[in-house]
Amino acid sequence: MIPLGDQDERPGLPIVNLAIIVLNVLVFFYQLVDPRFTNGYSTLPAEITTGHDIVGTVQLTLPDGSVAEIDEAAGPNPLWLTLFTSMFMHGGWLHIGGNMLFLFIFGDNIEKTFGSLRYLAFYLVCGLIAGLAHVASDTSSVIPSLGASGAISGVMAAYLVLYPQNQIRALITLGYFVTIRTVPAVLMIGIWALLQFVSGIGSLGPSVQTTGVAYWAHIGGFVAGALITLVARPFIERSPPGPR
Repeated sequence: MIPLGDQDERPGLPIVNLAIIVLNVLVFFYQLVDPRFTNGYSTLPAEITTGHDIVGTVQLTLPDGSVAEIDEAAGPNPLWLTLFTSMFMHGGWLHIGGNMLFLFIFGDNIEKTFGSLRYLAFYLVCGLIAGLAHVASDTSSVIPSLGASGAISGVMAAYLVLYPQNQIRALITLGYFVTIRTVPAVLMIGIWALLQFVSGIGSLGPSVQTTGVAYWAHIGGFVAGALITLVARPFIERSPPGPR
C-alpha cells in the first residue's frame, strides 16, 4: 500500500516537516555531484563500534562466495556524527521519493500535535535510535547505511498511537490488481510495521549485510517513536497548539 493522502484537521503550517523534506532533497542533489560525500558521511557500523574511519577500497565476500568492492571515503570527526548526517541522505530517486512521500503525508499531523520544536527533537531522536539499532544488528558491517527511513518510522509510530482511526487514501496493488481505497491508519501502518519486524528477524543471518534494506533501523525508529509518544501523550494533549 502506497499512501496518497490522509485526514489533516489541525490548523497550521508544518514548517519543520517541510524544512526537513527540503533539506533531504538538497542533500540528495549534493550527493549526485559528490559521490565521495555519500561514501564518507553514511553510517558504517564498523566505524561506529571501532572508532576507526575506514578509507579506501574494502572487499566484501557475498553469501554466494563472490567478492564485491566498496569505496569508502573519509568521514566527519567524530565519526558518530554520521548517525545524524546519514539520516538526511538517500541512495537513489526511488529511495528519496518514497521516504519523502511518507514523511509529507504522516509528518504534518505529528508536527502540529507535538509543536514544531518538539517535533524536530522527536524526529532526530528517532533517527538516532534507528541508526544505533542498525549498528547493533551487525556491528562489523562495512556496508554504508543511509536514509531517513528510521526517523520516518518513528513518525509513523506516533501517527499510529495518536491517530489510529484516521483515514488514509492508499494505492493498493495485489499482483495485476490496482486500486485506490481509503483504509484506517491502524491497518496500513500496522501491516507495514509487521512486515518490518518479520523481515528484521529474517535478516539476522549471514546475508544481513547484503539485503539492501536496514530493517532494524526501521524497527528501532518505530519502537522509539511509539514509546516516546505513549509517554508524552498526556502532556501533548494538554498543550495548546504552538511552536513549543
